[in-house]
Amino acid sequence: MNTIKGPAVFIAQFVQDQAPFNNLKDISKWAADLGYKGIQIPTHDPRFIDLQKAAESKTYADEINGIVRESGVQITELSTHLQGQLVAVHPAYDTLFDGFAPEAYRNNPKARQEWAVQQLKYAAKASQNLGLNACATFSGALLWPYVYPWPQRAAGLVETGFQELGKRWTPILDVYQDCGVDLCYETHAGEDIHDGITYEMFLDEVNQHPSACLLYDPSHFILQALDYLEFIDIYHERIRMFHVKDAEFNPSGRQGVYGGYQGWVNRAGRFRSLGDGQVDFNGVFSRLTQYDYKGWAVLEWECALKHPEDGAREGAPFIQDHIIRVTERAFDDFAASGIDQSMNKNILGLS
Repeated sequence: MNTIKGPAVFIAQFVQDQAPFNNLKDISKWAADLGYKGIQIPTHDPRFIDLQKAAESKTYADEINGIVRESGVQITELSTHLQGQLVAVHPAYDTLFDGFAPEAYRNNPKARQEWAVQQLKYAAKASQNLGLNACATFSGALLWPYVYPWPQRAAGLVETGFQELGKRWTPILDVYQDCGVDLCYETHAGEDIHDGITYEMFLDEVNQHPSACLLYDPSHFILQALDYLEFIDIYHERIRMFHVKDAEFNPSGRQGVYGGYQGWVNRAGRFRSLGDGQVDFNGVFSRLTQYDYKGWAVLEWECALKHPEDGAREGAPFIQDHIIRVTERAFDDFAASGIDQSMNKNILGLS
């Protein structure tokens, strides 16, 4: 078994225009001072990393690593969530998702997608240059407007959607395989990969690609009323990243999983700071440890109520307290009687 690495923090939700949240050096030092050992870096903001430069220059990648390490932490993974979203966008969301791309690619879905695909490929090589073995992303979604079958979905619509999704992602996954990096899809509402079944459907379309892995985040399963512990039992061999994020789901006679178009504060399902929600983190850390998860435990802070800096301050000790330092021997070794084949045969009545 392996001891999970951490605590680490995904810095995306803390980025601001004010120090220490507006540059890589200062935010790394801020994370280290809170007790974090690693940071996960979003790749859409050049203040923290120039993705193309990191892909094309090992020297630059070494400089980025040096800045982070001198501040007292290390890079755990890169995130390409926003770019991954743009690999597959249903036209209904074109306007909303245009903001995820540079202005030059807006109002041009084809150019925007080509930019996103190139970004994903840069991230593979950048991860390799940084010495990382996993990268986070979203799958994007062609089918999300049809997640509920009313009106009745046209025959073959879902199959066609996943075929296209697989066609778009396979060349990207091949680059990741060549770079020795796992591309980890976060199962998330609004993505065509949003639970176990949809992940399996995607795997079928990418020929069970070895680089098509999972970012495990139990908070999204709380909001779907999905068994997030059994998910680990089923998919542990593909789980290569872990977001430690809490959530709660409090359905009522007036509201359920769809949220009634309410804002986050008034939704039945909402994200919370660690320890304030309903996720059984003892169970989560135990399952991941049992299955020898070798990656990082990374705080992704999102909460409808608590101040982010309080959530970050509380997050490091929370994760540290849940990391299980694995044992090197069985608890009942003291009672072992040693190996004696003749005794074993005698016990079994075989002498």
